[in-house]
Amino acid sequence: MTEHVHTSTPLWQNALAARPDPDPHAGQRERLRTSYTELRRKAGTLLEENARSMPDFTVHDISHVDALWETADLVCGTEVTLNPAEAYVLGCAFVLHDAAMGAAAYGTTVPEALGERRWHDLVSLAYYEREGCWPDRDELDDPPAEIAEACVATAIRETHAEQAKRLVDQPWRSSAGNEIFLIEEIQLREWYGPLIGELAASHWWPVDRLARDFRHSIGSLPWQPSEWIIEPLKLACILRLADATQVDSRRAPSFLFSLRRPRGVSREHWRFQEHISRPYRKGDRVTYSSLRPFPPQDATAWWLALEYLRGIDRELKAVDALLHDLGRDRLAARAVAGVDSPERFAELFRVKDWRPIDATVKVSDVPALVGTLGGQQLYGDEPEVALRELIQNAQDAVLARQTLQPDFPLGRVEIRLTETGGDWFLEVRDYGTGMDEDTLVHGLLDFGTSGWSSASLRNRLPGLADGGFRPSGRFGIGFFSVFLLGDQVELITRRYDASLADARRLTFDGPSHRPLLTPVAGQGWVPEGTMVRVRLKLSPYASKGLFYRTDDERLAQLARRLVLENAVPIHTWEPGATDPEILPPFSLSSGAPEEVFDRLYPPQAMNGRAGEEKLRLQIREDFVRRATEVRDDKGQRIGLAMLWSSMLHQGQRDFRGTVTVNGFLADASVSFAGYLAGQPSRASRDEAALVATRDQMRQWMRTQEQRLRGAGLFNDSLQLELAYILHCAFAPLADDIAFALTSQGVLRLPDVREWAGRRNDIFVTFGWPLTWRTRPPELHHPLSGERVQLPDNCLFIGQYGFASPLSEVFPSAVNRDTAYEFARDHTTATWQKHWWRTSGDLYGHFLRTLCEVWSCTVEALLAPLERRDWSDSIYLSEESLGPAPGYHLRRPSSG
Repeated sequence: MTEHVHTSTPLWQNALAARPDPDPHAGQRERLRTSYTELRRKAGTLLEENARSMPDFTVHDISHVDALWETADLVCGTEVTLNPAEAYVLGCAFVLHDAAMGAAAYGTTVPEALGERRWHDLVSLAYYEREGCWPDRDELDDPPAEIAEACVATAIRETHAEQAKRLVDQPWRSSAGNEIFLIEEIQLREWYGPLIGELAASHWWPVDRLARDFRHSIGSLPWQPSEWIIEPLKLACILRLADATQVDSRRAPSFLFSLRRPRGVSREHWRFQEHISRPYRKGDRVTYSSLRPFPPQDATAWWLALEYLRGIDRELKAVDALLHDLGRDRLAARAVAGVDSPERFAELFRVKDWRPIDATVKVSDVPALVGTLGGQQLYGDEPEVALRELIQNAQDAVLARQTLQPDFPLGRVEIRLTETGGDWFLEVRDYGTGMDEDTLVHGLLDFGTSGWSSASLRNRLPGLADGGFRPSGRFGIGFFSVFLLGDQVELITRRYDASLADARRLTFDGPSHRPLLTPVAGQGWVPEGTMVRVRLKLSPYASKGLFYRTDDERLAQLARRLVLENAVPIHTWEPGATDPEILPPFSLSSGAPEEVFDRLYPPQAMNGRAGEEKLRLQIREDFVRRATEVRDDKGQRIGLAMLWSSMLHQGQRDFRGTVTVNGFLADASVSFAGYLAGQPSRASRDEAALVATRDQMRQWMRTQEQRLRGAGLFNDSLQLELAYILHCAFAPLADDIAFALTSQGVLRLPDVREWAGRRNDIFVTFGWPLTWRTRPPELHHPLSGERVQLPDNCLFIGQYGFASPLSEVFPSAVNRDTAYEFARDHTTATWQKHWWRTSGDLYGHFLRTLCEVWSCTVEALLAPLERRDWSDSIYLSEESLGPAPGYHLRRPSSG
């Protein structure tokens, strides 16, 4: 407990302090003073409990409450006075405004007080922020301790104002079972309690709400003088600013800092508040200064102090503008001194051995930035990406509504392509949750913010996590991809539980222009959900139009190409069609192999493709026989694929493997056929890293090798094609797998010992001007295509490249000789650097074996190459080829 410093403040002295005789209102004043003193005593115990729940927070005990009387004097000056009733109500609000900043104020656990739905929403967002994915049901019910602790802190911080409103009427039980109230006198509690609670909560509200909720004055009680009228708006403004300006070292004592050891941002808050002296007012400016200079290690705290005091400055100016516009008496404090620039701030908050320079990134023209990043610059020249993003957003909205309204009957996404007066329009409609005006302005138009992972949207749609909603949206910029298709965009939306009058239209004339937001009332029926309509800048049939990656230029095929699994039906209307084609819901994680193949590689709709369909069915049969699953740690399927080589099958149809992100097309690869689940590596999602771990992919690779061997397909050709990836995955490469070509044919590791043992010099050739084929294994002239015969001592290593994403999962660098990592930073091509680079691939594999056969070191083989500046070459039998580069390796002499 602090000393009763509040009793010496002018506000207290002029309103509630005992006065020399004669005082005609001494009894009434004493009644209020006694009630406040008793409230302060009881609440002091409650406030002491705050530190148990929020140890990282600065001081919120009774000393903070008492200090508010001082800062209230600071902001009021002589311009505003309080009568005893106002001082009592304001003082009670002082006591209660932060009294719920601890679990003790809730009368139960914080999760129970919050309710299961809101608690699960909070856990879901915290889990996503930490793990990058949405939790399952078990993780919602029993989150990791660190996430649960963070959620408790977040819940208390976000709900303490509303909980403070309830504390006036909340009883506590004594050991004898009696009810204890913070304000014991029934009349004062019942008459003033609701106002005290509202005032205590209001410090967390937007400033504009104060005028709406505190418009009217409140008369005095029957036993009070009639002039003791309460002006709630005045009290709300004083409380708000007194709380905002109460920042000094009393709230962050150094010794308490050493005991609690706050972490993260809280630590920086403590550090800068440790430095601050009590504020004073000079004119209408509140002035803060530091008690000691900030050294370089406290630079972060210095910048945080500047930003924090700028926030106080905004609060003072907002309240002053409100009172001025309403014609009310303005408070004395109206701004904070010195926060307009770092240089001026450094005069008050001194620094030592460093200079503050405001080098933060500034965006002067936000619409122009969005115009630059929102379309082609971010997503590339791929107009179909825009449709993918719109479908994903629409599906998320439908799933969210189905979560909140399980009996919702219109769970689908509709896509239409129409032509009017020579202009083409693409329309995507959903009947999902829709958006209110605030979500449009602060969610959709907030470039870079993912609405589904924002606390504000979850608060507007409570229960999403509890219902199992797991959105696909991630980066929050997907909507802006629509400008890949065209500049003129119209969005009409109506929240699912809102009236027709709440429907809104948002129109764009390009991303670099500010959009126009208008009501839709009076313009016909607007269904719940959202419709996005864009006028295409190119015909969908143009060479770079919407259909340029499709075979039959149909909207239904494009939807199938982009949406590989969907939770809601997708209806597509071709131009002029009266009925839609329907893409039914499908799950890659549970579909049978033949179903997965048909979804990834559907039959062609156009006529004249009988031969292609025959090939497709042959590959389908091969896929069903050979494809194996990739499963995550929870046993869920995250892939169904088979190792692939583009040389295995011939035909015009593309059967590349697909990397999906939340069921949507993200990337393609010739390294496999089938699908592997991924996660985006950048916002455009045209590149994705696999969800599976290296060990999980290694297990899949092992089963693929076994199936190839078991099916009798693992011949010399396929071995050469897969040798490099198998070596990278399982280094070293198995002895029975061919990896090189000689004049005698393919070479395996055991063959190297005999082949190299009979030779004293070997030439390892690679790359241009030779080309090689694996079916059959041969080297060829790059122009004539004729076969090239290697000399007897020449070796060609078939380091057949494999593509992303497998090349990222199994990089050859993982298998490098770590003893030579020091050579990575050599500035010249030393033999050590060359060995470090090649030691993980098939060349390194061969050199290790050669060292064993010739009983020499790597240095003995590579150092001579370095001395010759790595410039060896050989002329082959075909004169027009010219010299073939490579490495001439000589057996070191035994002497």
